[in-house]
Amino acid sequence: MLALTLEEFMLELNDGAIKNVGPNNKEATVKLFDVDTAEAREFGDKRIKLVFEDEDDNEVQVSLFPEDVRRIAEDIEALEEDSPVFD
Repeated sequence: MLALTLEEFMLELNDGAIKNVGPNNKEATVKLFDVDTAEAREFGDKRIKLVFEDEDDNEVQVSLFPEDVRRIAEDIEALEEDSPVFD
C-alpha cells in the first residue's frame, strides 16, 4: 500500500497542462507498506539507489550517498542486537 500525503498543494490544470499554483511551500510524505521486493544498486558515480516495490507495483526509489547507507546499515545491526523484531 502506498500512502502519499501532500501539504499546501494546489495544481492548475489548463488545456491539459499542469502548473504549480501558489508559493513554493509544498511538502510531501510517501510511505510504502507491505514491501515485496527491495534492492540496492549503483546510481551514477557517487550514490546508491534503494528501490522498494509492493505487490501492487507501487515503487519508491531513494538515492543516498554511501555514508548514509552505512549509517542505515549500522542502525539495522543495532536493531538486530536489541529489538524483538529480529527474534
